[in-house]
Amino acid sequence: MKFLEYTPLESINEFLSNLNLGERTIKGCLEAYSCKHTGTDKKLSLSLEHEILDYLGKSSDTDSSSPAEYLLSRSSRKTLIYLVLTLYHMYPDYDFSAMKAHQFFTEESWDTFKQIFDTYMFEASKEWIKENEGGSLVETLFKALDEVVKIAECEIYSYNPDSDADPFLEKGAIWSFSFFFYNRKLKRVVSFRFCCLSNLVVDGYLVDNSSYEEDGEIFDDMDM
Repeated sequence: MKFLEYTPLESINEFLSNLNLGERTIKGCLEAYSCKHTGTDKKLSLSLEHEILDYLGKSSDTDSSSPAEYLLSRSSRKTLIYLVLTLYHMYPDYDFSAMKAHQFFTEESWDTFKQIFDTYMFEASKEWIKENEGGSLVETLFKALDEVVKIAECEIYSYNPDSDADPFLEKGAIWSFSFFFYNRKLKRVVSFRFCCLSNLVVDGYLVDNSSYEEDGEIFDDMDM
């Protein structure tokens, strides 16, 4: 997987790097990757493939909606491996299991994504319009993604792991979303994670620490 630089993505990343809205901060990041193997990707890809095949060998699932049925297709396994490799490049210190990751991926449509984005990024979208002329944030996002991975040809996946196994989750997170836009023909994938953090949690933590230090200084001056 090779990281790809695209100016349209960078302009959105700059806007969403730390959007302070008073009691809340919105953060977002878009990353584009080529699905061509680089470095240790080939070895990791083979390891993930063996993990999946081992799972299939032990599975007795016959339900058409089961992971085993889905992963019998080589193209489906390849898609999962590309998505997990993308996770590895985003978080190199985190150990992702292909089968565990598979449980958290859900295929989505652009309309579903847009509905989530419009609902949760409403305030960020208003700030975008104040700072930029010539289009809404979601329209700009669509054009940027379309330039890189051609939305009409994309498979869109959401990634929703358990909170205790979520490398995306930051301290003070109120909500968090992760999406992957994968173009099979172009062999490219774009990840988009965006979240809302409570400034009160962070500020409260800092206040508690400073209060503790002040209390310590008071006791230092007292004769015990």
